[in-house]
Amino acid sequence: MKIRRLDSTHADFLAQLDALTAFESALDLEVEQAVAHIIQAVRQRGDEALLEYTCRFDRWDPQGAGGLELSPARMSAALDQLAPMARQALEEAAARIRRFHERQKGESWRLTEADGTELGQRVTPLDRVGLYVPGGKAVYPSSVLMNAIPAAVAGVRDIVMVVPTPEGIPNPMVLAAAALGGVTQVFAVGGAQAVAALAYGTATVPAVDKIVGPGNAYVAAAKRRVFGVVGIDMVAGPSEILVIADGQTPPDWVAMDLFSQAEHDEMAQSILLCPDAGYLDRVEEAVNRLLPQMKRRHVIEASLLGRGAMILVRDLQEACEISSRVAPEHLELSVADPEHWLPHVLHAGAIFLGRWSSESLGDYCAGPNHVLPTGRTARFASPLGVYDFQKRSSIIKVSGQGAQSLGRIATILADQEGLEAHSRSAAMRMGT
Repeated sequence: MKIRRLDSTHADFLAQLDALTAFESALDLEVEQAVAHIIQAVRQRGDEALLEYTCRFDRWDPQGAGGLELSPARMSAALDQLAPMARQALEEAAARIRRFHERQKGESWRLTEADGTELGQRVTPLDRVGLYVPGGKAVYPSSVLMNAIPAAVAGVRDIVMVVPTPEGIPNPMVLAAAALGGVTQVFAVGGAQAVAALAYGTATVPAVDKIVGPGNAYVAAAKRRVFGVVGIDMVAGPSEILVIADGQTPPDWVAMDLFSQAEHDEMAQSILLCPDAGYLDRVEEAVNRLLPQMKRRHVIEASLLGRGAMILVRDLQEACEISSRVAPEHLELSVADPEHWLPHVLHAGAIFLGRWSSESLGDYCAGPNHVLPTGRTARFASPLGVYDFQKRSSIIKVSGQGAQSLGRIATILADQEGLEAHSRSAAMRMGT
């Protein structure tokens, strides 16, 4: 396999780079039309539509199997029945994720001004959130932990999980992760229909305040459509990794790091930047040698051929500049002194420093969240966190003295804007 090569010294390099990284995750007309129809059906017919779509897409009949909801007892049983090593790994990952996210919890605060006026901010959790867990090409207990634990740390009362369940057989690791993560309800339903149910509610599935979690193109389109009725975390695109290497990391390590994202999906993107052309050759040799060993080699190969690249750069400074232009979901600084180069990186969802910091550790157990901005949205968006499950209310308690000084300012500005009632409301408290 010959992976695409780019050279930053070529005149048209930036155009080539932009074409390589461009991805429109939003508007496939057929997907949009199908999703619109599904959402409308769920709004109009509720559970009846959910049951029909589950029979059609997941090939089982919930009515003959006790319904769509999976009980808390079933979650607990799944956890209890895990093999000891699997349970220990899941529990250790959950503990690390919880410990990291507890540092993110926002707190309410107040300040008192000289005239006695009090100003502040009250931070409170959302009441109920919906967690979408993919269940198509693979199962993701790690996503359950990464989405549920920040919500639990934030103090969310109800954490409602939906997960597609082909043939009506739930994955025990997913249910066990739900038990560890603090999920309160689980429904065996997926796709756009699950998103619609969470947004609008049915007789069985409660409406939520916010929907989080990754999914396929139909799920992404559905989240986009219900935004405004509920909050959403982000509209995620394909997975991405960008590795900046100085040529000293073992080539096999870097090749496998590129695989780690490519194996997610044929549209995933893996990019390597290095100032050493010989090193790029060695990594490519490692790719071709290791690929036949991979169970998902066909997905990896399609991803690397379709959207992968190895880029020869002038130096590491230029590599950081190119990386900031790409704003990747995952960035590995696989160099001798990553702390030196960290300030030169402006945009990335998660940054892995040094040769030992493989992206896969971040996906599972390092602690920071693996739900990250994709498609260059790291320029303005952040990883999922506790702050996504909290809301802030402003507190304003004006003293009698404060009403005089603030009223003077407010009446002047309100008069300038031509809003008489605003001006008179403030003036009345000034005794004028």
